[in-house]
Amino acid sequence: MGGVIRLPEPCLVVLVGPAGCGKSTWAARSFRPHQIISSDRLRSMVGTGERDQRAGTAAFEVLDLVVDHRLRRRLTTVIDSTALEAGRRRTYLDMARARGVAVIAAVFAVPDSEVRRRNRQRSDPVPSAVLTAQLRTLPASLAAIPTEGFDAVVAAHDHDVVVVPSQLVDAPSAARRQQEDPMPLEFGLQVPRFTWPGGSAEIATTLAAIAGAAEQAGFTSIWVMDHYLQIPQVGREWDEMLEAYTTLGFLAGQTTTARLGTLCTGITYRNVAALGKIIATLDVLSGGRAAAGLGLGWFQREHDLYGWDFPSRSRRYDLLEDALQLLPLLWGKGSPRFEGRTVTVPEAICYPRPLQDHVPVLIGGSGERRTLRLVARYADACNLFGDAATVRHKIEVLHRHCADVDRDPTEITVTNLTTAQVIKPGDDRVADHAATTDEQIGRYRAYVEAGVQTAIVSLADVTDGGIERFAPVLAAFRS
Repeated sequence: MGGVIRLPEPCLVVLVGPAGCGKSTWAARSFRPHQIISSDRLRSMVGTGERDQRAGTAAFEVLDLVVDHRLRRRLTTVIDSTALEAGRRRTYLDMARARGVAVIAAVFAVPDSEVRRRNRQRSDPVPSAVLTAQLRTLPASLAAIPTEGFDAVVAAHDHDVVVVPSQLVDAPSAARRQQEDPMPLEFGLQVPRFTWPGGSAEIATTLAAIAGAAEQAGFTSIWVMDHYLQIPQVGREWDEMLEAYTTLGFLAGQTTTARLGTLCTGITYRNVAALGKIIATLDVLSGGRAAAGLGLGWFQREHDLYGWDFPSRSRRYDLLEDALQLLPLLWGKGSPRFEGRTVTVPEAICYPRPLQDHVPVLIGGSGERRTLRLVARYADACNLFGDAATVRHKIEVLHRHCADVDRDPTEITVTNLTTAQVIKPGDDRVADHAATTDEQIGRYRAYVEAGVQTAIVSLADVTDGGIERFAPVLAAFRS
């Protein structure tokens, strides 16, 4: 065997080769049965058996329908047929492109003599004339495939296969780059949920243990969401959800080095001047470790339940910009009047001042037109969403905004929020974020190369040894 091929999840794998070349055996070894769509099996379903050539048209109509439905649902699918005709391969390419799914040609260039030998050993061999025609077609097919637009063409008969989330396909090579040429990356821990074993009575004990383990492992910051009920992306709205700044105050007493902040404070949830007072208090009581994470706010149901206004998106942007201007005044010298688009403060008074000369302000969100423009104008950090390629693009947009306001983009720390879980090699992947230590190292190396300086991680198994399992990833990026 020639090694292991890493394919992205999801993908469409088109097997190309004559009968008897080992396609079905390879597919059965490399994929789950429900992922494999066999033209022979479909012939037996719509005809008299797998060799019923008269049922071919109907079988491929069913095959195309099944494949399209699977691609709509973004499910990895393997087409087990000869695929020697260019027109049929074009059909598969078009189907995959329409659904935004990677398509791979897995070719089987087995010697003719071996193909004929295997075919003779079958209990129901393909007629010799049919096999001869397939072998005659094979060279032209193999020559054309590299020009047809497949995302990859692999010599499948020489390789085994592992299907991984798309962000992990190149992770092993990225991990090797990190080992050979280390690049630094800081890590923050986000705690987005509090529904843990033991219920509400154990939340404080569990959270304290998480914070202590995070600092010991090397996390340099701890973040919580600013929500009053759990958001749909994380859990049920009746799940436990702590008020953010009370929680950060508790964490200030449980930690000694980690920076503390929200990802992110909804700007509609509190009077902006009062928010400045809250963050200043957190900074004083934490010994100068507060971060001001700010966001537009999006969860309308939360506003409805708690009786808060939910202004238009444009109005919330105005409120966010007012906050970005007012907060530094509250934390700075004097007590100037502030009059913004939505907020008026006769005197910006806040005593005690924060211990930090400058409380870092982070803006969450990746909106290219307004959010990143506000980052360029006012923020010390941003939190960008998406995979490494998406983050790289967002950073390019941010740099253009910085140029517009004559700001050095290196003054802005780029952070990225992801979910992660370290598993052992060979373990089932419970989700796209589950990966081995080396794969996680490669995953985050890609973010560093894209321009991220701080990776903020939500560990899916944070109460079940997840911090300890993730610690080697932190160590790989420690300066």
